Amino acid sequence: MARAVWGGALTFGLVSLPVRLFTATDSHAVHFHQLERGTSDRVRNRRVNERTGDEVPLDAIVKGYDVGDEYVLVEPGELDDIAPGRSKSLEIDGFVDLDDIAPVFFDKTYYLAPKGKDFGKTYALLAKAMEHQDKAAIATFVMRNREYLVAVKAESGLLTLHTLHWADEIRDPRKLDSLPGRVKVSDREVRMAERLIDELSMEWDPEEFHDTYQERVARLVEAKRTGEPVERADPPAESTNVVDLMDALRASVDRAKKPTDLGSLTKKELYEKAAEAGVPGRSSMNRDELVKALSETSGRRRSAA
Repeated sequence: MARAVWGGALTFGLVSLPVRLFTATDSHAVHFHQLERGTSDRVRNRRVNERTGDEVPLDAIVKGYDVGDEYVLVEPGELDDIAPGRSKSLEIDGFVDLDDIAPVFFDKTYYLAPKGKDFGKTYALLAKAMEHQDKAAIATFVMRNREYLVAVKAESGLLTLHTLHWADEIRDPRKLDSLPGRVKVSDREVRMAERLIDELSMEWDPEEFHDTYQERVARLVEAKRTGEPVERADPPAESTNVVDLMDALRASVDRAKKPTDLGSLTKKELYEKAAEAGVPGRSSMNRDELVKALSETSGRRRSAA
């Protein structure tokens, strides 16, 4: 059962709604332990005094801010004392159109739930009103000794909370030396690029996308466990020469128009396409079964289009 990462009151006007905050995502990354090479001995991190080398228990650690020639020490409880009540209150400052918030501001997503059935009506009322108005609530709150700027959004009766970066955390792209300045491109090149975009346009379906890198990592671990050869990935594509840009665009458009000949692909290539398409049971399929499954998947996509 999921555990709440924060609990407090969502306040708007004179209304106070007790809520709990839950993480909206899980990480499926393959995790490794650190071992000393040539052994099965775990390598662990410890908190040690850098002067004495002695390990320091957690309850003996305080925070220190470096002011140059000394540290200003801050006890954990003192951080709570300077923001009384803030760590238990999610204060709505106002409502905005969600489209007005640039994507670069968004960080993490959480689910908001009412803290008990008694508050279900207040929760449902706020969610329904926000959804009808197509508005997002801008709020601030403190969690784990850090203040967050957030956007609360309603969809299908559910409130979601999106943490936002503060304005001074967003880098000015004009100050990045690696970004190009104004580059002149011809109308012909633009039209060809637009044709390629049209050919590759599709409906957004997140279920069609999977973390194929983690799947390769899992296959690497299994291959090393069973003593099988490890498959190497294809090298990255070479950069397109400016002189050949139009030819590359034209060839890309032609290739996008033509359906892939699945029969000409290796089993490895078929498996990678099956992984990208989210074909279930692909790990136990032989080559012919992969071709059949991919053909059926492509047929369903064309019918949906």
